[in-house]
Amino acid sequence: MLDLEDAVAVGDKDAARVAVGDFLSTGVQVLVRVNGTDTSWCADDLQMLAQWKCAVMVPKAHSASQLQSIAEQLAPGTPLVALIETAAGVNATEAICAVDTVVRAAFGSIDLGAELGVDPDLHQALQYARSAVVLGSAAAERAAPLDGVTTELGDMGMLSDDISHAVRLGFGGKLCIHPRQVAAVNQRFAPSPEELDWARKVVDEAVGGEVCVVDGKMVDKPVLARAERILLRAR
Repeated sequence: MLDLEDAVAVGDKDAARVAVGDFLSTGVQVLVRVNGTDTSWCADDLQMLAQWKCAVMVPKAHSASQLQSIAEQLAPGTPLVALIETAAGVNATEAICAVDTVVRAAFGSIDLGAELGVDPDLHQALQYARSAVVLGSAAAERAAPLDGVTTELGDMGMLSDDISHAVRLGFGGKLCIHPRQVAAVNQRFAPSPEELDWARKVVDEAVGGEVCVVDGKMVDKPVLARAERILLRAR
């Protein structure tokens, strides 16, 4: 992901925009995070990105109308990833994800924690918000959202705990703040060998969607759907 927002100093915004445009001209496929719509830089970011084919991450996504306005300033069909990191955004997740060009939501724990006055590293403090983003994404029939970053770089155990928590809540991936986190995230969000064996067995046994018994447990339509989703994740 290329970042025009937090990682770029105010005095370097114009130079960063030119550099991103030069990089996109090579044809590489990337996700670019723009500056927020509440800043003076967002319009220039969108004007530059409208020339290229790339996905765009929208920080502080808070309403469907905001995402629709951004979509109208980009090339038709530009995929948008809505970064949900405010209380308003959490409450509007389903409407945001229902915008045609929004392909996925992501969860911003750091900014939301600051708004709520809670420690974003504490799972319990933001568990409702995380689940709301997962549910809103599902209700809008979008891919499972991406969990927020783990800022701790020295303690891989904390990263592992954060990944486990995100998987249990139904997230489909996780934003990384450093390359050293990527391998662990990819491994843990991929289905385990045991999950794949179970899913293949269920799909093989439930021919034509018939109710059956696998490993002593009843398999009906919802169970079959879960198995199919696990196989889809593996692909």
